[in-house]
Amino acid sequence: MKPITTDIPLRKHFVRIAVFAILLVTPSLFNVSLAQQSELDLLPEDLDQYIAQVLERFEVPGASVSVVKDGKTLLAKGYGVKAIGKPDLVDDQTLFCIASNTKAFTATLLAMLVEEGTIGWDDPVIDHLPWFRMADSYTTNHMTIEDLLVHRSGLGLGAGDLLQFPPTTYTRREIAERLKDIPLSSSFRQRYAYDNILYLVASELVQEVTGTTWEENVETRIFDKLGMKQSVPRISALMQKPNIAYPHTPVNGVVTLGKNFPDIRMGDVSNAAGGISSNAQDMAKWLLLQLDSGLNRVSGERLYSPATAERLWTAVTPMPLYKPIAPLVPLTQIYSGYGLGFRVHNFREHKLVTHTGGLSGAYYSRVALLPELNLGVAVLTNQESSAAYDAIVHDILDYFSGEKQRFDWLEGHTKLDSLRKLRIADWERSSADQRDSTSSPSLSLRAYEGTYRDAWYGDVSVTLVGGKLRINFEQTPAMEGLLEHWQYDTFVARWDDRSLKSDAFVSFVIDPDGKVEEVRMKAFSPAVNFSRDFHDLELFPVEN
Repeated sequence: MKPITTDIPLRKHFVRIAVFAILLVTPSLFNVSLAQQSELDLLPEDLDQYIAQVLERFEVPGASVSVVKDGKTLLAKGYGVKAIGKPDLVDDQTLFCIASNTKAFTATLLAMLVEEGTIGWDDPVIDHLPWFRMADSYTTNHMTIEDLLVHRSGLGLGAGDLLQFPPTTYTRREIAERLKDIPLSSSFRQRYAYDNILYLVASELVQEVTGTTWEENVETRIFDKLGMKQSVPRISALMQKPNIAYPHTPVNGVVTLGKNFPDIRMGDVSNAAGGISSNAQDMAKWLLLQLDSGLNRVSGERLYSPATAERLWTAVTPMPLYKPIAPLVPLTQIYSGYGLGFRVHNFREHKLVTHTGGLSGAYYSRVALLPELNLGVAVLTNQESSAAYDAIVHDILDYFSGEKQRFDWLEGHTKLDSLRKLRIADWERSSADQRDSTSSPSLSLRAYEGTYRDAWYGDVSVTLVGGKLRINFEQTPAMEGLLEHWQYDTFVARWDDRSLKSDAFVSFVIDPDGKVEEVRMKAFSPAVNFSRDFHDLELFPVEN
């Protein structure tokens, strides 16, 4: 199946029709048996209506929702539509990319290899990958397999992500080998900073110790064992499937259907960090495995022990405490940390094991487990709205937590979403106000032309075409665009594909001889995804 490429504005009246259409379908369409109906009775009576309301509020075309409790699947269902402007409804088999919720699969796979005795959590990575290097020798020699998963390596937030997102021409091994040139922003194991690139190293390690790829291991050791028949571990395979939710993103305030996905979003090199696609039925099986501490209910086989489950769910790296706005005060945290592929913190008085997934311009998701209540929830969506999945997940968690008065999660997350957008708008307005729009570049435009090289990314070229400067990230096909003058010797990269929403300041440093001696970049706005780590680039002219 080829990706749909038509851009169709998402109109509120259409969303209302689409998301409520699912509620009008008879139960027989979902093959709801009498036994299944009794399970549905354990859910909030108005859950379907509430989910439809959430999707409408945050302009999310479609969602997949799974709820498991006490070893049973209470809900595995699709809501809304696969693509705006199309009548196809999301069902329980519709695939969504789960993005960084993949990390828990990678951690679980490594845990299974540890139990088999193939590797140990405390093994130095270089014992299995002798070519592995970080920016300093101490980190290189002391980095363990567990360290690959817990975001305390010394790398900065999203460091090296421009090697992966949007997809580059580098192989998985080539990206991993470029780690040695990425500067560290803190000491080893000093502080939390989320990364994706070390999960890529983990996939290289899996292949080295098993002789087969990370993707093959996930399929045979997890998907096949659990009966996750529709799930795929390769992002490249998603668009070849017949039943998929298409990606959407807001562009200039209007939610539109994404173009050319997954080519401009993510490639297979990053599968271990965020490449799995799944659906409501399969995610329910995954939730049950986690809550059953490795017991496979399909076969009765245990994939890993309760002790391993506890290790996956135990915080290793302390994280900053989340301080919610007043309308979301129940989210106040008293502890928070990152475990092995999961975040661990409290939800009210309960331990919450959770993770989010966000593929910029495409799919957003959350997985949440309350082990004390034997409760699991997964929400997958095809629009980048964290407010939507949180409003659904928090409402379900609250219901089963036994709260006497239902909290208005929809209103709380609406206010948070509005505040976030307001802050971004204020920042961008302030930046524009401080701009000296009367200034001019100090050199002729042709003097800025050239190839500039960063040690870890590679080459970025600047060319003069039709009297305008253009910028091209040589290893990233999607990142080409115009350089608009901002002020003095600073320009703004406006990428040709506006759905990337990754505009960046490009500042040329001029030496005393009137030549460019360095180029520095940084994101144009706080709205730019953290994976666009432009600020880490140190670009120097390449001499002819």
